[in-house]
Amino acid sequence: MPESFPPGFLWGAATAAYQIEGAVREGGRTPSIWDTFSHTPGKVLGGDTGDDAVEHYHRRSQDVRLMADLDLTAYRFSVSWSRVQPTGRGPGVQRGLDFYRGLVDELLEQGISPSLTLYHWDLPQELETSGGWPERDTAYRFAEYAQIVAEALGDRVEMWTTLNEPWCSAFLGYGSGVHAPGRTDPVAALRAAHHLNLGHGLAVQALRAALPARARLGVSLNPSAVRPLSASPEDADAQRRIDALANRVFTGPMLKGAYPADLLADTAHLTDWSFVQDGDTAAIKQPLDMLGINYYAPAVVSAAPENAAEEGPRNDGHAASEHSPWPGSESVCFHQPPGELTAMEWSVDPSGLYDLLMRYSREVPGTALLITENGAAYDDKPDPEGAVHDPDRIRYLHGHLAAVHRAIEDGADVRGYFLWSLMDNFEWAYGYSKRFGAVYVDYETQARTPKSSARWYAQLARTGELPGIPAG
Repeated sequence: MPESFPPGFLWGAATAAYQIEGAVREGGRTPSIWDTFSHTPGKVLGGDTGDDAVEHYHRRSQDVRLMADLDLTAYRFSVSWSRVQPTGRGPGVQRGLDFYRGLVDELLEQGISPSLTLYHWDLPQELETSGGWPERDTAYRFAEYAQIVAEALGDRVEMWTTLNEPWCSAFLGYGSGVHAPGRTDPVAALRAAHHLNLGHGLAVQALRAALPARARLGVSLNPSAVRPLSASPEDADAQRRIDALANRVFTGPMLKGAYPADLLADTAHLTDWSFVQDGDTAAIKQPLDMLGINYYAPAVVSAAPENAAEEGPRNDGHAASEHSPWPGSESVCFHQPPGELTAMEWSVDPSGLYDLLMRYSREVPGTALLITENGAAYDDKPDPEGAVHDPDRIRYLHGHLAAVHRAIEDGADVRGYFLWSLMDNFEWAYGYSKRFGAVYVDYETQARTPKSSARWYAQLARTGELPGIPAG
């Protein structure tokens, strides 16, 4: 029997503004922290920047037709904050908003549901200069920005996401420094995490006030399936510590209205958390219609070996840095699981996705779940005829979608799946060296070529039945 997904299940693909749009100086847009970071020597592999990216700003109509050709029923995109509110303050720029109005109109004309993410890591540089996410004011600026976008697009967009992977924004941006803005202060990272949480809650309130009742609101987290290396109490404690920093620092206040006591204890030598003011956790805990889960690989952790120097985390799946993204738990060791790896050297393990779906089904019953990112980078190259065959990605997708199907059968209320990514693009600190796309992009000509995985995924979107893995 084929594995069939429920009627109405969303089959989408996802992108992020800075990774695809280009046109960084057009239409009134000003620099974001990623413009500044990518233009700083040594921060991005090969000195790559998102200045041109894959020219989606100028190739929008072509890209929407491509989505329609692939039978997508939904498209998740992010709005460039500095394109619609260049300083992070004040009124919106209509030229910037018009780009997204046009995108939404073209999607709807093709029968593709737009899913809008307000923040995918591109804070206006002017707000960072004023202190960025470690400062409380940024949360209030984010809520004002959310209202601007809601008033412009709320009549046509029903799916709204506040933040994408706030863990990366806080702990890679302000802790390890491997993402923009490149700061390396563990207390700033914890402050940023709180103000991202607060910004989320305030933005949900602003969106509820501005949007029609039919709008569905959520957040996209990248929760980690954290596993201990052994059954020892020390490794179990390492798992608990990383679960607190990777997962519960966000789900605690967002879903339960409180920060975990063990997280506060683990970081008490760094901060007293006095930046959390009265009423903050109540403001953060807002009713959500959906929870987005981004998943790539599990984490395997252990306590540091005896007599080992505290060198920071090893093999935690992120770009190397001498600074840790794990405040208060810097000595926890990360281990590479055995088995197949992607081009990012991330393990291929669909069971982690299943485990997360079942976990959040238990923790937030009644809230719909979406896989808002899942995919893999491989070293894709055209053959002599120009075709791009990526059997490894098809196997990856098949395994993870089978895990999603199993979770649904076991009671998880999963409503959709967004493949990361629609097309090859600027992969943050890795520049253009890693290809996650279902569509191959020749960066010299900007020509788009659907890979074999794109055609495989299109069949799934068209039929709702998981196709087999092609032979060969």
